[in-house]
Amino acid sequence: MLDINTYKHKVDFNDEVTGLIYGFVFQDQLPPRRITSGQVSAEYGQQRQELDFIWLHINLNHAASEKWLKKQFDIKEFFFDEIRNGSRSTRIESQDEVLFAVLNDATLHADGSSDETATLWLYCRAGLVVTARHKPLRLIEQLFRELGRLAPLSPTDILVHLLEQQEAALEQIVRQANLYVDQIEECLPGRHVKENRTRLGRFRRQLLRFQRLLAPEPAALFRLMNRPPLWLNAEVVQDLRQFAEEFTVVLNDLAGLTERIRLLQEEISAGQMEQNNRTLYVLTIITVLALPINIIAGFFGMNVGGIPFSNNPHGFLLLVLFVTLFTLLVGWYALRRRDDD
Repeated sequence: MLDINTYKHKVDFNDEVTGLIYGFVFQDQLPPRRITSGQVSAEYGQQRQELDFIWLHINLNHAASEKWLKKQFDIKEFFFDEIRNGSRSTRIESQDEVLFAVLNDATLHADGSSDETATLWLYCRAGLVVTARHKPLRLIEQLFRELGRLAPLSPTDILVHLLEQQEAALEQIVRQANLYVDQIEECLPGRHVKENRTRLGRFRRQLLRFQRLLAPEPAALFRLMNRPPLWLNAEVVQDLRQFAEEFTVVLNDLAGLTERIRLLQEEISAGQMEQNNRTLYVLTIITVLALPINIIAGFFGMNVGGIPFSNNPHGFLLLVLFVTLFTLLVGWYALRRRDDD
C-alpha cells in the first residue's frame, strides 16, 4: 500500500489555469504516477499506446478547463452540455462508445438541517477517464487516499469503485437516519411533540431528496447493461448488474424508512388532534355550565318591573339553589352524552 505522500507534488501554475486537481498515469505493473497538466498532455499524445489509461480530475470553476479538455483530449460536446443543462440525479449511460455517469455526494445532518450535496460528472472511454466537479466530494478524496491500494487496471475500475462508494454513502445515510428516527420515537410520549414532528418532516424531505439524487435511473442503467460499449469488459457489465441489485436493496430500506417516518407523523398528528378534541370538549363543558347563570343574570339585570323574588327575603338563596341544580343537571346530561359517544 502506497503512502499518500507519494502523490504529493509542487503546485503547477498550468494546473491552476486548466483546473486540473489530480492527474495520474496508470501503467501495467507500475504504481500510479501523478503528473501535471503539461506532462499529461505530452504523455497522452506521444505515448498513448504504452499507457493503460490516464485519470484526470478537473475543477469546473476554472474557465479554461472546458477548452483545455476539448483541445487536448477531444472530449465530446455532450459531456459539457450535460454539466451545464443536464439532470443532477445519479445515472450511467453510454453515448458514442463513451461511458457517461453522474454521481452525487450527500451528507445527512443530525439536527435535520439542510443537507449538503455535491455532483460529480464522469467521462470514461478506452485509455482515459475524466471526473469533473464544482464542489469538493468525499468520493474523490477517498479514492485519492486509497489509489495505491486499489491499483485500478482500467478506467472502468475507477467508475465501479466510485459507484461502490456512493452506495456505501447511501447505506450510511439510511443507518444514521434510522438511529435518529429511533431517538425521536422514544421521545414521542414526552413533551417536545412539536419539535419531533418538525424534525421528522425535515428528515422525510431529506430522504426523499437523497432517493431522487442518489438512486440511479433504471432505464439508462438497463440500456447500458443490454448494449454496453464494445471496449467494455464483460466483468465490468457483471459488476454493474451486481451494483444495481445492491442499490435496489438499499433503496428499499430507504423507502421503508420513509414510510416509517410517515406513520410516526400520522401518529403524532392523531395524538395532537385527540388532545385538541379533549381541550375543546372541556371548554364546551365550561361554557355549558356557565350558560344558566349567564342567562339568569341577564334576565335579572333588566331594569323592568316584575322581577321575581325581589320582595322575598330568601330570594337570593332560592335563586342560587335553582342555578346550582340546573347547572348540575346540565353537567350530568353533557357527561352522560360523552360516555354514550
